[in-house]
Amino acid sequence: MKNIRTILFDFDGTIMNTNDLIIQSWQHTFRTVEGKERPVGDIVRTFGEPLWITMEKQLPQLTPDEGITIYRSYLRQHLADMIYPFPGMVELIKKLKEQKYLTGLVTSRTKDTTYECMNRFDIASYFDCIVSCDDTDKHKPDPEPLFIALEKLSAKPQESIMVGDSMFDILCAKNAGVQSILVGWQMTLSREEINGPEGPDFTIEKPEDLLDMLTA
Repeated sequence: MKNIRTILFDFDGTIMNTNDLIIQSWQHTFRTVEGKERPVGDIVRTFGEPLWITMEKQLPQLTPDEGITIYRSYLRQHLADMIYPFPGMVELIKKLKEQKYLTGLVTSRTKDTTYECMNRFDIASYFDCIVSCDDTDKHKPDPEPLFIALEKLSAKPQESIMVGDSMFDILCAKNAGVQSILVGWQMTLSREEINGPEGPDFTIEKPEDLLDMLTA
């Protein structure tokens, strides 16, 4: 992979472990609206989708803004004690910058909450561009978010890779002509999906595996 010059990352579930926070924010929303929780697996399958789209699908009896207000009331209350980077990810991003790779973040999260999480761990400065759901009318798996990142970085698809944890990330990469890497700590894909025709081009089990791949 020595021709790769640009590394694009998803945020939630890839760089930052927000899994429990997202699950509990949804359960709080379901308890508030429906009086009971839903199966965790149903929530995990929505990982990677913009919140307002999921809200429309899951709770059509509310406006998306009403549902998001309930969801974020829990999220903001517990943000400080329920998120943290996956082991080795901050070190990986720093090493990529030291080795002069272009780095970008392509997330379905809003810009303000993305920066809120990143600033908590002082990692925003390690990214050459950040594309959030506020920057595009189309969202993963549509390739537009990746195209925006590539344009901002003056990067070519064939010299770029996308690192993510969901099928939204993998299909976004494929649709943009970018190679995809699935992280081994993901929660969303089954073994059949990973090995299927729409699965990732590569997988890594730990962050340092990416550095080994880039120099192989």
